[in-house]
Amino acid sequence: MKKTIFAILGCLLISFTASGWGREGHETVAKIAENNLKPSVKKKIEKYLGGKSIVYYAKWMDDYRHTPEYGFTTGWHVNYADADGNYVHDEKSGDAIYGLEQAIGNLENYKELSDSAVAVNIKYVIHLVGDMHCPAHVKYAVHDQKYKVRIGSETMPVHTAWDDGIIKATRYFSATEWAGELDRLDARTSRAIAEGSPRDWFRDCVGTCAVQFEITRPGEQVTQDDLNIAVPLIESQILKAGLRLAELLNGLF
Repeated sequence: MKKTIFAILGCLLISFTASGWGREGHETVAKIAENNLKPSVKKKIEKYLGGKSIVYYAKWMDDYRHTPEYGFTTGWHVNYADADGNYVHDEKSGDAIYGLEQAIGNLENYKELSDSAVAVNIKYVIHLVGDMHCPAHVKYAVHDQKYKVRIGSETMPVHTAWDDGIIKATRYFSATEWAGELDRLDARTSRAIAEGSPRDWFRDCVGTCAVQFEITRPGEQVTQDDLNIAVPLIESQILKAGLRLAELLNGLF
């Protein structure tokens, strides 16, 4: 009986954590950010994270969102856009920008916080900047996003396809390798991408990620031609997220 219960819980955990970028996406975002942190900032952040890097905690929010202590963050992983593409705050459950702006506000006064409070807010920032750039985490008022697609022989929710299904079907890099391949822009271009606020970044994501509905269509097979369009979109969003995360952390610390 116990074995059955544990097996069921394990399956539930696997299905629930397939939200936001998967491990590969989140860790690559964090690795790009880490590569662009000022040395003094990197050292300070790692002190608060118990000697661990921001890559180590990239997926932390997904792993802890189902615990009683952090259950209130469950709704923080997506953002909503109205018909005109403007950010709409979810007053009931919260959203990524809501959680991110709270964490940023807390860290602006980090010297007044306990070490544990600083650490948890850093973890929020690391994860939420990544999540808000995932195409499936931009929720459009004018598009249904509750359908399934096929990648290879597997049928999955379209959300899962963008979280990690497309990545797993096409990319076999470690986070370090993938970050090295993506983060090759000149300094001026990187700075331009990193400019703005989370709300500016969301507006950019709304426009850029709308193409997802042409790539992944309800009930259809995601073809190689589709993947050839989807992967550059995913890689561009991961790069933007990494550069913006670094800029944000460099400014806070």
